[in-house]
Amino acid sequence: MADQYTSRNRISLVQSGEDYFSLLIKLIEQATRTIHLQMYIYDNDETGRKVGDALKAAAKRGVAVYLHVDGYASQRLGKHFRKEMEEAGVHFKFFAPLLKSRHFYFGRRLHQKVFVVDGLYSLVGGLNISNRYNSMPDEQPWFDLALYCEGEASYQLHLICNRMWRKRRRLKDNIEKKEIETFCNSILKEERQLVRIRQNDWVKRKSEVWNTYRHLFAQAQETITVMSSYFLPGRTFRRLLSKAARRGVKVKVILAGKSDVALSKNAERYLYDYLLRKSIEIYEYQKTVLHAKISVCDSEFVTIGSFNVNNISAYASLELNLDIQSKLFGSYIQDEMNKIISSDCVQVTNDNYRSSTNVFRRLWQKICYVIVNWILTLFTFYFKQED
Repeated sequence: MADQYTSRNRISLVQSGEDYFSLLIKLIEQATRTIHLQMYIYDNDETGRKVGDALKAAAKRGVAVYLHVDGYASQRLGKHFRKEMEEAGVHFKFFAPLLKSRHFYFGRRLHQKVFVVDGLYSLVGGLNISNRYNSMPDEQPWFDLALYCEGEASYQLHLICNRMWRKRRRLKDNIEKKEIETFCNSILKEERQLVRIRQNDWVKRKSEVWNTYRHLFAQAQETITVMSSYFLPGRTFRRLLSKAARRGVKVKVILAGKSDVALSKNAERYLYDYLLRKSIEIYEYQKTVLHAKISVCDSEFVTIGSFNVNNISAYASLELNLDIQSKLFGSYIQDEMNKIISSDCVQVTNDNYRSSTNVFRRLWQKICYVIVNWILTLFTFYFKQED
């Protein structure tokens, strides 16, 4: 898995809440040349307005600011918000689907969450711009994670954002490659980490994140730990996970105990019987709503980003993850996942699953599973390659 990795990167894990948003605002305030912010959900609440004010201030001092949000999930922003941003000098754009009207929206969605400053500093994860992910008075944020990166991978993200902003004509880049090289070379060798960018985009026939997961599940020798907020793996992923468990790999999945989408959670629980029969350990996160999307394999390979282990992410949405190959960082992530399991999760066992599930609840879970699968099929039927 060493292909396409960049080596001159410094990275750290960032949690939702004050940890993430204080860093985001700090980076915006320090920007001197360019800011790219691509979001699935951007809410015009306290958090959204605080981030928006920082973006407007950056634009007013001459920074080229590009705000790109999904046309469906962020449609409530409205004309006033857009006008306010553009009058301050922020370049604003809704991501356009294949077909759209006032009552109809069909096509891929901009589900990736990417933030890049000056081509040097970036945040990639599962967090949206919303109070739900921030530390608010008397309200715990949804649990989510992002990777903070400095160096080569950030510049690659900057170029990706540039290309996405204008389809036919690239943006004129105001960043000197010499500055990037100087910065990357300044990262101490003992701090450097192997990082690569992985994208899913069915229009461009990219299924890199899907292939990362397929590779991790197929090649794991000792451990696989998956944290996923909306876990509905297709046949390929289910088969690979069960094969891994059969060859002696310890497979754990950390899933939401509290979910914002009840239909999806019931459909997910319908799969518990299958997972338990395949000796896959299930843990439900209890503290708050789980929204993180991260996996670690053999305490050495980590993937983190916007990709949920389901067919919407696999075939219909634009997704972006960062892969990290590092025994040091992989061991750290595995330790963190183990801590979360021991302190914040309840294990679903055969005994407590059977005792808490009667025939009527099981029937309802199956109905939810059929409905969700029908919805997934509707969204992905034309886009599937192989599953």
